[in-house]
Amino acid sequence: MNTTYFADQSSGLGAFGINLQALIIQMLTFLIVYLVLRKYAFKPILKVLKERRDTIEAGLKLGAEMHKKNDELNAKTEELLHKAQKDADKLISDSRDEAKAIVSESEEAAKAKADGILTDANRTIEQNTLKAKKKLEKELVGLISEATEALVGEKINSDKDSKIINGILKGKEA
Repeated sequence: MNTTYFADQSSGLGAFGINLQALIIQMLTFLIVYLVLRKYAFKPILKVLKERRDTIEAGLKLGAEMHKKNDELNAKTEELLHKAQKDADKLISDSRDEAKAIVSESEEAAKAKADGILTDANRTIEQNTLKAKKKLEKELVGLISEATEALVGEKINSDKDSKIINGILKGKEA
């Protein structure tokens, strides 16, 4: 068969302006290029694409894991903050209670000390008052003795003098 025969005819492929011989050569060339590309280009390209897809999938998995871990860490952090706040509140409450107890103890100690000082002061005042009364009494006895001596004109002995004056003083106190 002659390929020019088909090309010259106005029917068939020739009607479309296609040269059958050129079409077959182009098909064979395409097939050879396809086989060469498949062997030397498509496999490495597909391998690189598969590696990229695997890398992307691994990255997505890692991202999902990181997001999950982030959520877990946020929950744990929130829990720790809540616990720390509770502990801080308890510590503050305990400190306030302890401070109140210390203030109360200090107030009681100060009151006891003040009561002791007041008791000592009252005792001292009583003692000083008694001393002053005794001293005043002695001075009064001396003055009365001198006044009696001046009135009577003679000195009475001191025992008799004391008995008389004490009797007079006791009679006035009653």
